[in-house]
Amino acid sequence: MQFTSFTFAVFFPVVVLIFYILPKKARQIWLLLASYYFYMGWNPKYALLILTSTVITYLCGLGIDMFSAEKKRVRKAVLLAGILSNLGILVFFKYFYFLHDSVAAVVSIFGIHMKASSLDIVLPVGISFYTFQALGYVIDVYRQQVKAEKNFIRYALFVSFFPQLVAGPIERSGHLLSQIEEISRKPSWNFDKVTRGLLMMLWGYFMKLVIADRAAALVDTVFPIYYMFDGVALVLTMIMFGFQLYCDFASYSAIAIGASSVLGIELCPNFAAPFFSSGVSEFWRRWHISLSSWLRDYVYIPLGGNRCSRVRKYFNIMVTFLTSGIWHGASWHFVLWGALQGIFIVIGDMLRPAKTKFHTVFHVKTQSVGFRCGQVCMTYLLFLVSFTFFRAPTISDGVYYLERIVRHFDIWALLDGSVYTLGLDAKEMLVFVIAVAILWIVDWYYQKKKAYFDTLVKNQCLAVQYLLVLVLFVMILVFGVYGEGYNASEFIYFQF
Repeated sequence: MQFTSFTFAVFFPVVVLIFYILPKKARQIWLLLASYYFYMGWNPKYALLILTSTVITYLCGLGIDMFSAEKKRVRKAVLLAGILSNLGILVFFKYFYFLHDSVAAVVSIFGIHMKASSLDIVLPVGISFYTFQALGYVIDVYRQQVKAEKNFIRYALFVSFFPQLVAGPIERSGHLLSQIEEISRKPSWNFDKVTRGLLMMLWGYFMKLVIADRAAALVDTVFPIYYMFDGVALVLTMIMFGFQLYCDFASYSAIAIGASSVLGIELCPNFAAPFFSSGVSEFWRRWHISLSSWLRDYVYIPLGGNRCSRVRKYFNIMVTFLTSGIWHGASWHFVLWGALQGIFIVIGDMLRPAKTKFHTVFHVKTQSVGFRCGQVCMTYLLFLVSFTFFRAPTISDGVYYLERIVRHFDIWALLDGSVYTLGLDAKEMLVFVIAVAILWIVDWYYQKKKAYFDTLVKNQCLAVQYLLVLVLFVMILVFGVYGEGYNASEFIYFQF
């Protein structure tokens, strides 16, 4: 069931209405049933997978909690059982073909030819997200950062909570489980949370239907046959894909955060105006925050973090971002994309002393607007180049895409009208530019106030509040990409 579907438009109000009508003690069960119904909208049989993951990590949490801290071997054995079993499920369903093809390619060098796999494996929606969420819980219990949850209903709801189930944010047990427990005790209705939730959902639908899916029309036209277009078209497509990816994923997070808030539950933020980042490290503190922080706490820091030699620190960075790459997709171009993020950060750290000295010698005003704009533009350029490999089907396609930009770039193509034949005509392009301008204003507001769209609206006088909501609502109705003949694009991160 997609957030942009008519089914969800009926499902969500019904869930909310019954949630607030039911006695408080029945609300956890109701949300659990609603979450499984939501997930089964894709493929009912894969509900067994999420249930299996839930049961395993629930029992492992109890098992770890049973033994005192002195019995480290037993606790560690239970922890490893939980980690390996869940990773085993993830690897089988997500990486089987990738591993099979990679091994086949290696052994073929020695004249050994493996048969093609006869298995028909379909990637379950959201498996990477709920697996990491469940693993984080088991590790937190082992570290004694949280107590093992003894109530299975509460824990099952933690793993499967429908707003964030299939594309995050990846929640931590210490943050979400405590709120789930409060469902049966807290007051029935919180007007501020409900209005905040509705505003965040409105903003999410604006990003998805007006920006992301409009950009997709151009991106999906050019990328499959990129070798037929000139450099200007390819650069424009790179820029459009950047906005498509950002608005597609951030919109899901906004809708998820909003839907949860309507139900009285606050999810962690997942994006923080990433295109205002002045460096790649900062970018990853603003983009997919829940995954970045998960990798920091469960991969980077356990490896030693930055509390070690410089060489070891760089190794830890590379392992962390290679993990991020392979988490995103079972393909070598995702591995390269992850490696590039790590390389950018490592090079930036290596050059920091030289840059500081250069700034001192030449009296560079590093706090000036111009200097920061230059940093933001450079970070955005690195984002566009590296994310070309994120979108390209293979590494060679990504390389050839960038090569074609250099070899076939003709700036005059901007003036001959050919850019309006790539999937968006002049009118659609104008709508896109206006929508991106609105996005920029909202992100700029976050940059200045560290507050999201809902706060921006609520800080205005009542008349302006209604006007902003009305403008956004009308833009979604008039300019949203939906309706007869339109097959709503799946959120991109569903495939991960």
